[in-house]
Amino acid sequence: MSDDASADAAATAEDDADLAYADPDNPYLRDPDTDFAPVADLSRDEAAAQAETLREAIREHDYRYYVRADPLISDRAYDDLFARLQDLEEAFDLDREGSPTRRVGGEPLDELDTVEHVAPMLSIEQSTDADEVREFDRRVREDVGDVDYVCEPKFDGLSVEVVYEDGEYVRAATRGDGAVGDDVTEQVRTIRSVPLRLGGDPPERLAVRGEVFMPREAFREHNRERVERGEDPFANPRNAAAGTLRQLDPSVVADRPLDCFFYDVLDASRVPDSQRETLDRLREWGLHVTDRVDVVDSIEGAIDYRDDLLDAREALDYEIDGTVIKVDARDAREELGATSRSVRWAFAYKFPPRAEVTRVTDVVVQVGRTGRLTPVALLEPVDVGGVTVSRASLHNPEEIERLGVDVGDEVRVRRAGDVIPEVAEVVEKRADGTFDFPETCPVCDSPVERDGPLAFCTGGLTCDAQLVRAIVHYGSRQALDIDGLGEERVEQLVDAGVLSSLPDLYRLDPDDVADLPGWGETSARNLVSAIEATTSPPLPDFLVALGIPEVGEHTARNLARQFGDLDAVMDASEDELETVDDVGPTVAEHVAEFFANEGNRAAVAELRELGVEPESVEEEGSDALDGLTFVFTGSLSVTRDAAQSLVERHGATATGSVSGNTDYLVVGENPGQTKREDAAANDVPTLDEEAFATLLAERGIEYPPEEE
Repeated sequence: MSDDASADAAATAEDDADLAYADPDNPYLRDPDTDFAPVADLSRDEAAAQAETLREAIREHDYRYYVRADPLISDRAYDDLFARLQDLEEAFDLDREGSPTRRVGGEPLDELDTVEHVAPMLSIEQSTDADEVREFDRRVREDVGDVDYVCEPKFDGLSVEVVYEDGEYVRAATRGDGAVGDDVTEQVRTIRSVPLRLGGDPPERLAVRGEVFMPREAFREHNRERVERGEDPFANPRNAAAGTLRQLDPSVVADRPLDCFFYDVLDASRVPDSQRETLDRLREWGLHVTDRVDVVDSIEGAIDYRDDLLDAREALDYEIDGTVIKVDARDAREELGATSRSVRWAFAYKFPPRAEVTRVTDVVVQVGRTGRLTPVALLEPVDVGGVTVSRASLHNPEEIERLGVDVGDEVRVRRAGDVIPEVAEVVEKRADGTFDFPETCPVCDSPVERDGPLAFCTGGLTCDAQLVRAIVHYGSRQALDIDGLGEERVEQLVDAGVLSSLPDLYRLDPDDVADLPGWGETSARNLVSAIEATTSPPLPDFLVALGIPEVGEHTARNLARQFGDLDAVMDASEDELETVDDVGPTVAEHVAEFFANEGNRAAVAELRELGVEPESVEEEGSDALDGLTFVFTGSLSVTRDAAQSLVERHGATATGSVSGNTDYLVVGENPGQTKREDAAANDVPTLDEEAFATLLAERGIEYPPEEE
């Protein structure tokens, strides 16, 4: 065989190895290209049966990959199976409830509803002092005698309750205040290590407690991508996990690398007799459980476990901040009980924070995309927890004042959340005073305003630091919906000098854009055409597009209705603005200040000179729903904002919460539990979307409304 032939054979063998997962005798190892007939040749029954086979296979691969870290097939092979399932579900409109394809994210939510926990999610006592750990042990043994302890890592993430019924995933909620938390069912559904269907022999009713986190390496990669896109990085993995889980768009959550460890049963129709048995059962049911667990028969053994874990901490791919020591036997736990705030059968022995001393060589102030000013201390390089640190956050001007820090001071630096460095305290005062926070923006020289502990540039649309954010928002779906104006492209246009202000959008020359990398004549013309199509936007959309603080779709619509045209909104006083529905003093102040800003008014005037003229509002409605109050929950075939707008246009009131004054609760798909419970408590009738449409039709109102 020639050298070339050998190389070709080797390449082919490598490709075959990547796809070598077909095994007719193993339901988890199927090749969609050879084991299954083309989708078009299948009957609906055949497609449904094949889809269920694929779902079972994908669930097994998710478990093997995300929980056991022992994959059976390559990523490429997995993608083939997943794509085949998606094709089947779409071609035959198959029910996707419980399907792995639901993990890619459902429809965006309008808000996070709150739900009551199945059982209280209590906290635990904690300390970094070994003597307090020994005191905990003394109290336990005094009350219940000799015990074994189960020692586990104390995860630094976001605590969640996950509920299963008959082995099927039904709900997830954040801890909240321990009794009530945010409903994050759709967000947690996207986390691959959270099974949508349990294995083994789970209880009919099961509520488990877990910790959602972002693995360290995934966090570093995700932050790197954010910085490359010009977005602010997350301060630490815990903030990244918490911020992601509270995203209203589940598809955003699906794109971020979250994981989850489970460690306790909150409630079940069958409850294990001990903590060690609990962890064993959780594993059997397919839930992700850490293997860093030990059982000891003395508190000194627990202290040794904590010290060993502290030494191993840096090698872990997830953040921990201590050890949780739990009484093993459930009957002993029940005898020990709990206070109103915390359980008496567990204690967290925390790690000491990482901190080192160095000197501040300078303080710089960064301007973020929202105009927020963040001071950063430049430092003489220092090793903090094995990482060389040369800069640390000072957070905000109030923190500078609290610390009393200035250039030249000796400071103690720690890694906040063990990741992002921050100045913890001034160890030795070398400077004469405290750093003077700038009164004007270091980028555009506009005045700086304080909002509580924070500081913001007032330059608005004229500040280059805020330009990309302003343009992206202007073209976003909730604003003017300009196709092709995503963040990466806007950054490219700004960096190339093609855009230097918001009005420059309407000066874009297709030839200038087409010459940039990644563009061509067609895409450049399409972008310019999409921008030109927005020269007569609806007034509410234009008000949203300007990025006025606190002004979203609902508020913009109310402003447009009240004042009718752009000039009237721009010239309205705060008192006049406060007469608008749902506009209080804070929103009125933001709107008035935005249009009082000379730079903002100049930008709006320039947009109008370039042909952008928002359409005045001429209300067409009726009093057909006069006196009625509606509340909406869940996803409808139209946006919640459009449904609210429709009923308001015909005389009704739309509010965000159910009360005794509510006439109807309209319930869409994936509704919130709280609103339905409030409706039942207040005897408020509930309508599904079909009944809602019937009610409107009886009063001569078309639903869904025609697009404006």
